[in-house]
Amino acid sequence: MATSGRPGAAHCGIDAAMEVVGGKWKVLILWALEQRPHRFGELRRGIPGVTEKVLAAQLRELEADGIVHREVYDEVPPRVEYSLTPIGTELGEALAPLGAWGAKHLVPGRA
Repeated sequence: MATSGRPGAAHCGIDAAMEVVGGKWKVLILWALEQRPHRFGELRRGIPGVTEKVLAAQLRELEADGIVHREVYDEVPPRVEYSLTPIGTELGEALAPLGAWGAKHLVPGRA
């Protein structure tokens, strides 16, 4: 993972993980890519409120951290798909208990 080059190096595992998934949109991107690979437009439509500029920046950061893989197909018109790397899949598995806790304690109507 490329997080060691970031300013303010992590002091513990949770800190390191939060550097990777911190931000408003990254967890939603990870959730979408956990379901299946997506093209950029699919991600943008599937994550209401995210702008094209922010989505592109977040995907670049996740790619730099080794969480997301960007596959460019040699086609006309060009096609690009985003998917999780094995490290990204592992991160999704690590976040699953946190999601279960949130659903149980914070999401209205779920228990």
